[in-house]
Amino acid sequence: MATLLCGTIEAAAQRPQTRPSQTDDRHPVATDARLGGDERQTRLVMDLTRKIELHAFTLADPYRVVIDLPQVTFKLPPKVGETSRGLVKAFRFGLVMQGGSRMVIDTSKPVRIEKAFVLDAADGQPARLVLDLTATDRESFLRTIALDARPARTPVESKIDRDPVNKGDPRPIIVIDPGHGGIDFGTQAGGEVVEKDLVLSFGLLLRDQIEKTGKYRVVMTRSDDSFVELGDRVRMARMRKAALFISIHADSLKKGEGDAQGATVYTLSDTATDAEAARLAESENRADVIAGIDLSQEPNDVAEILIDFAQRETKLFSNHFAKTLVTELRNVARLHKHPLKSAGFKVLKSPDVPSVLIELGYVSSKQDLKALTSDTWRARTAGAIVQAIDTFFSTRLANTGRPN
Repeated sequence: MATLLCGTIEAAAQRPQTRPSQTDDRHPVATDARLGGDERQTRLVMDLTRKIELHAFTLADPYRVVIDLPQVTFKLPPKVGETSRGLVKAFRFGLVMQGGSRMVIDTSKPVRIEKAFVLDAADGQPARLVLDLTATDRESFLRTIALDARPARTPVESKIDRDPVNKGDPRPIIVIDPGHGGIDFGTQAGGEVVEKDLVLSFGLLLRDQIEKTGKYRVVMTRSDDSFVELGDRVRMARMRKAALFISIHADSLKKGEGDAQGATVYTLSDTATDAEAARLAESENRADVIAGIDLSQEPNDVAEILIDFAQRETKLFSNHFAKTLVTELRNVARLHKHPLKSAGFKVLKSPDVPSVLIELGYVSSKQDLKALTSDTWRARTAGAIVQAIDTFFSTRLANTGRPN
């Protein structure tokens, strides 16, 4: 494998690292990356400003190699990561949490990690991360996954547990969920504007406008360029007994797929809701509290009835808020020709928190992109969402006599 060190630098775009937190000089910097080898053996080498620790493991369907690292500032050459060579189809990299970065390497077939280590800087050469991969069969690949100790969960879980919102405050909790983050860039416009940054900026603005009303408490699923798993976003809302969950995204269409424009509001589809009800009833996590009821001691048929009831009520509230939101957005923003839709988004699957997902617009549309990057448009749109929130809670309070 030593001859593979001469492999050429491979092209594939890594989107610009635009968040200030990723340019901190306290963190090691990745300055170059290259691939070498063939479909039997492939080596990935990445130059670093200093030696670091790493943890590498494999995942199936699709075949991937994941390398967890301490926080790294990625200053790699343009177009590193997408062009294939040997066993590697592509790789991507980024922040997954404060203090932690990750590389995800897509492979063309099952692989075995022969070596994964970092060399000290020596003889004028930088520190180097070296990953050696060898082709293997699927059975051996899956056996390795089963035997390997799985990596620990990211600190998102402990952060949720130790960061409760003021318990004595009766105001409803609204969770704002800027989509993507860290290694997950989302859609992009011309390689310069990425969805994760657009929606984070909008989410923070929306938070500020909501908090100015003094009527609600706001929780952000992320307030920086961190990666948060979809399940953790939902769990964050459920643990805090949130009264509303709003996920913020921006869409994109590839060339030839049309020229759609405008904002869209999504709720969970009927099919996905039914499937989630069945999964919840059969899952090991039967102790989850649904509307304040512990289901751990209930028989299956009772649990299913209670979960179904909770989801039906939640769906009604979600649909009510979505319709109110479309009405308010229509006054300030361009809407999609079919602005109210449903789909099986995982972040909408909480059985007891009314949830919507807002696609603010299409970054593939010049007109939408201009709006998405306009301070005036964003302020007006955030204001419309706040108005929809006020209307939602005033009508819900009038109908139920409850603030949550």
